Amino acid sequence: MEGLRIRPPAVAGMFYPADAAELDVMLEQWLSERPPVPREDPPRALIVPHAGYVYSGEAAARAFSLWKGADQIETVVVVGPAHRVPFYGIATVSADALATPLGTVPVDTALRDELVQRFDFVGYLDEAHAPEHSLEVELPFIQKTVPQAKVVPLLNGQISAEEEGALFEYLWNKPGVYFVISSDLSHYHPYEEACLIDAQTAHLIESGRWDQLTGERACGFKGIQGLLQVAERHPLEMARLALVNSGDTAGPKDQVVGYGAWAIWDATTQ
Repeated sequence: MEGLRIRPPAVAGMFYPADAAELDVMLEQWLSERPPVPREDPPRALIVPHAGYVYSGEAAARAFSLWKGADQIETVVVVGPAHRVPFYGIATVSADALATPLGTVPVDTALRDELVQRFDFVGYLDEAHAPEHSLEVELPFIQKTVPQAKVVPLLNGQISAEEEGALFEYLWNKPGVYFVISSDLSHYHPYEEACLIDAQTAHLIESGRWDQLTGERACGFKGIQGLLQVAERHPLEMARLALVNSGDTAGPKDQVVGYGAWAIWDATTQ
């Protein structure tokens, strides 16, 4: 790996185990069960949460398990919200690879650079990626299920739904390119209220009503908006895999964070 620029992990040991063996055992266990879904082929896109694994890891694994052994997945575009650094547009990295305790994931530098050249709202911003967890926590799942895949990491800053939709439409037409949309749901409501809000948000997602999604409903709503706009031109098939919150998994019920997982297929292929 000499000469390659590698982004080191920022949240190993906090959001997920820093020990490779411990992390591997955890993922093997979670990914061993495939949820019942209407199709056998790998989903073109996954919507998954990005909290600490003790809170949302099992929900994310239900989605990623559908990618196990899918050698047709060449590149995974991982889209999530920026929590730490404010900026306009969509930020990618200049790094050649992203590191986790399980090793390194190569960046699809050709596709990354193509996006930067094609869209004036996409640029390199390593300082936004350096402390960010929303993409990093998805990488070990990618390493375990599609180890051959490269990634293109994209963080959303201040960006319009229309710009996001244009980016997704462009990428959707590329064979071998698959998507991970990283988003939690509602934040810090009492348990019963959160269940209601998240059920409403799930209905909006499943009915394609992207224009009614907000950051209060889903912190990664911009990526979800981009994906759902694709459905206006390409018929999609969606399956809900999980809808829980931290009160169900590993936290108290007075202030909870919601987590959902969905699989999305291109309905024109089988």
